[in-house]
Amino acid sequence: DLKGGTFTISNQGGIGGAHFTPIVNKPEVAILGLGRAAAKAVVRDGKVEVRTLMPMGLSYDHRVIDGGVAARFTVDLIKAIENFDEAAVKI
Repeated sequence: DLKGGTFTISNQGGIGGAHFTPIVNKPEVAILGLGRAAAKAVVRDGKVEVRTLMPMGLSYDHRVIDGGVAARFTVDLIKAIENFDEAAVKI
């Protein structure tokens, strides 16, 4: 039933979409929904600063992926995005 399962990324940010809940469709195992990034005021280390925030929503098939694994994936993805080094990927 799950043979050939996939992971999908859906980006509605390009059309102005904000936060949304993506729906897993067969044969997907998980889908990551990305909204439009925007500058927001946040408190960091006790100071208010402007940061770019991007809403993300992860939906997954619980028959295949444990909730703890999905949560760790999300945390790791956020860290990777926050520490992205564009110079490291240029050809």
